[in-house]
Amino acid sequence: MRKKLLSTLLAAACLLSANAQSLEAYPSHWFTKMQWNKIQVIVRSKTEQLSGKKVSVNYPGVKLTGVDSFSNKRYLALQLTIGSSTNAGVIPIQFISAIDTLTLKYVIKPSRSGRGTQYAQGVRSSDLIYLLMPDRFSNGDPTNDAFNNMQDVVANRSNPLNRHGGDIPGVIRQLDYLKDLGVTTVWMTPVNENDMPLEKESAGMLSGYHGYWFTNQYQIDPRFGGNEAYKKLVETAHQKGMKIIQDAVYNHVGIEHWMNKDAPALDWINRWPGYTGSNHKEEVLFDPYASEKDKKQLLDGWFVPHLPDVNQRNPYVANYLIQFAIWATEEFGIDGWRVDTYKYCDEPFLNRINTALLKEYPSLTMFGEAWTNSVSGNAYFTRNQMEVPFKHNMLGGVDFPMNGAILEAINQPEGWTQGINRLHMTQAQDFLYEQPLNNCLFLDNHDTDRFFSMIGEDINKFKLGIGLLLTLRGIPQIYYGTEILMKNFKNPSDAMVRLDFPGGFAGDALNKFTANGRTALENEAFNYVRQLAGYRKKSLPLQIGKTKQFLPVNGVYVFTRTHQKQSVLCVLNRSNEMREIPFKAYEESFTGFTKAVDVLTGEVVSQSLKVGAGQFKIFELKAK
Repeated sequence: MRKKLLSTLLAAACLLSANAQSLEAYPSHWFTKMQWNKIQVIVRSKTEQLSGKKVSVNYPGVKLTGVDSFSNKRYLALQLTIGSSTNAGVIPIQFISAIDTLTLKYVIKPSRSGRGTQYAQGVRSSDLIYLLMPDRFSNGDPTNDAFNNMQDVVANRSNPLNRHGGDIPGVIRQLDYLKDLGVTTVWMTPVNENDMPLEKESAGMLSGYHGYWFTNQYQIDPRFGGNEAYKKLVETAHQKGMKIIQDAVYNHVGIEHWMNKDAPALDWINRWPGYTGSNHKEEVLFDPYASEKDKKQLLDGWFVPHLPDVNQRNPYVANYLIQFAIWATEEFGIDGWRVDTYKYCDEPFLNRINTALLKEYPSLTMFGEAWTNSVSGNAYFTRNQMEVPFKHNMLGGVDFPMNGAILEAINQPEGWTQGINRLHMTQAQDFLYEQPLNNCLFLDNHDTDRFFSMIGEDINKFKLGIGLLLTLRGIPQIYYGTEILMKNFKNPSDAMVRLDFPGGFAGDALNKFTANGRTALENEAFNYVRQLAGYRKKSLPLQIGKTKQFLPVNGVYVFTRTHQKQSVLCVLNRSNEMREIPFKAYEESFTGFTKAVDVLTGEVVSQSLKVGAGQFKIFELKAK
């Protein structure tokens, strides 16, 4: 019934009067029975002035409470209030002058059912996130690889800087592969429209294949399959018991976005006399000695020359971004948000958008990407326990400090503050966070070198990293292809760590989505991830348990995760020889338990544990 009503509404909305074809509205439509029921509709005409026209809205339960104009007279901001009993339908909005009348038929859709249970469920430490780039993962529909009416018409897999043709239908095709691996949540880099030409970066002329160059937030890029393909992905994932995270960018837009090229007013973008990039130093936000100059450059400086910095202090811009986040959650039925370039955004705005999302969707979760230099810096951008001038309300963050500590624990010898001691020290600083379980853990992602390359292509070190990723506190995230040992460094560009997943494209010599297409070593890696992920999915201690860690001794780092009467003990041996771990040395974690079971081999031990050189072992403690 709901689908029939939606199709009827959309058909009616297409019956625009001939003289209103040039009108665009943001948000493109809204919904009934929403907490955010006072909406700002930015109306844009490509051809004529709207300023000065009388605006008329006549629809039961909908009130026009304000009309605001801008220096660009082809824009108006309409303030609409949608009553709690308003029915779904099409609102005729008229723009009247002595010469003509323009009519915008604005759709109000019914809101979704199942909020917090069927969608907007949130992503938590019980989940395993899989981060992928749709353009590089799998091509399910070659007919959408390129469009002649877009500024970038190239689809060329032989050039890592070009688009390759992967899309949302391709992701749908591989959901069973991901579910078999143990993945519960798919996070894709942005799929919003990026109608940008090739842009010059250090490595050459780059396409927007990664998705971070928005030109229209309200459209899914047709090269990824468009809005309907995205809805199908979310629906299919939910049917399989999986979740979808959407990637948000509040900080900037592509230089071809109307917000920059045809802005309602100049102050929608942070503008400088000449190009000024951000200094990227988050310390200026909490440094008691920081200058206002440095703070302004962090927040208002542009990320790169083709990504204009958005001014979230402008109330119209802030409402535009907030409403889009709510709209996308409701329209597509996603379950959570990862927020790109978090530290570069206006701080009060960030709290405001987080509050609005959680008011609308109490089970929804978000985590912010603030690439920080310290644990205190990372904690600053989340709900924290610190006395600081500004208190952020983000639930959790992308945990760069823990990422660095894990890599050092694997790669560096033990020292006073190095190797496994850095991992111990980093986790010891969790007291700064209100809830460290909300942080997103990772070994690599689309902005870093590949994990397998960073560890010298060593399968034993690979197992150490995967073991830590899936046993330490937080929400684990695995980057596409890590499970099959995809490798590379960011040389000469990020594109080298964003290569195609073998088997995702027609004509690939090997299909590594299948065991037959993988080498013996790749299958060993894949099966190790799957086995540990499968165990973690059943283990409450590893999902939500409290952590107890012990000071590293003789190259051995021991920690436990405990929930109620269940406990898992983890041992990382970074020494060059086998270590015997007597129960008595860690008796406070063995109280009430008499034996330990290796979760991978099923071996039962008592009195002491033996862990080989360079091994990571996981034991479930048993009372009998």
